[in-house]
Amino acid sequence: MTVQVDLRACPGLPLGDDSAPVFAAPWMAQAFAMALQLHQRGLFTWPEWAAALSAQISAAQASGDADLGDTYYQHWLAALEALVAAKGAAQAGELQRCAAAWDHAADRTPHGQPIVLQPADWDAA
Repeated sequence: MTVQVDLRACPGLPLGDDSAPVFAAPWMAQAFAMALQLHQRGLFTWPEWAAALSAQISAAQASGDADLGDTYYQHWLAALEALVAAKGAAQAGELQRCAAAWDHAADRTPHGQPIVLQPADWDAA
């Protein structure tokens, strides 16, 4: 089943000349894909997603985000984490633990190499 989404509903989404999303790093494309997958699986509606993203961007701007375009996918990821927790698909603490494990793994991974989680990364989280 293919679910169509209106990307124009996402405030500030960086789009290329072909109206496709533009990603500066692989994690941005992965966060984008996770949001689409969770929407397609019915965790949230697209209007719910757009509202969550808009609220995250507004909160960041109110906190001083200069909105230069370089933080867009950080807002995307924060909105996704908040919506996943609000919908009960994962607890906020578990999301934080996963982020800490990834940070630990990234810290020990040489630049340009794939990040691979190891049991010690979870212990440090």
